[in-house]
Amino acid sequence: MASKLTVRQFFQRFPSDEACLEHVMKVRFGLRHECAKCGKDATFHKLASRPAYSCSQCGAHVYPCAGTILQDTRTPLQSWFYAIYLFVATRHGVSGRELERVLGVTYKTAWRMAKQIRTLMSQVNGFEILQGHVELDEAYVGGKRSGKRGRGAEGKTIVMGLKERDGRIAVEVIPNIKKATLREVVLRNVEPGSIVSTDELMSYGLLEGDGYRHGAVKHGAKEWSYYDYRHDATHHTNNVESFWRLFKKSVASTHIHISAKYMDRYLGEFVFRSNHRHQENAMFDLLVAAL
Repeated sequence: MASKLTVRQFFQRFPSDEACLEHVMKVRFGLRHECAKCGKDATFHKLASRPAYSCSQCGAHVYPCAGTILQDTRTPLQSWFYAIYLFVATRHGVSGRELERVLGVTYKTAWRMAKQIRTLMSQVNGFEILQGHVELDEAYVGGKRSGKRGRGAEGKTIVMGLKERDGRIAVEVIPNIKKATLREVVLRNVEPGSIVSTDELMSYGLLEGDGYRHGAVKHGAKEWSYYDYRHDATHHTNNVESFWRLFKKSVASTHIHISAKYMDRYLGEFVFRSNHRHQENAMFDLLVAAL
């Protein structure tokens, strides 16, 4: 199957609520599997009167959407699927107002759907320790507040990014940029012995003592990259900074402002999209499987 999923391809795959329900059934249980009630290998057929499938051996019913965010929903399944498609197909994310307009639902419904899809994305991200060459950088995200800019700015949420070179990214909301805070995040997310690139923030000076091969670029001195002969590595933080630039631009253009309360969900959405970029079909199926 092609990695890209166009609007036309989406509606060819899911022309109706029935097609969406069948896809959920296939992903979660399979149209043929061992029946939980009679224990026999059986085929399952859609019931005409309800969103359920019946065992060909004993007649037991399976409700594909039970226990998922689709259970008891009054929003058509095709609308849910199209909302998920929009989340995986767009680069800058989808706002509640956008879903309200495209799906023809109330803003309250659109906001709830977006919240649940972002939670799915965060859950699918899972955890896998980063290794090899990892870049670290923090960013300050939030509404505008007069006063100091950059590190130390008030009224903003501090987020930390850890990006494998040519690999995955992990992000966390952190309370501060103290040495103990950054050290705990790195030890938990990065394999000891990895090469780690940071800027000159003093809190990162601890990394050599923890077994990491650490190099710091001095942005204050207009140094953006340098080659480290000790570790045979080029140190810079360009990749993780690019992620933060895209995230901030997306927030400004799509959401305007994100509260600290929901920051982790929006970060999870962008991490999911970054870690699976150019794989829209795979992203879509991963989210449906996680329902």
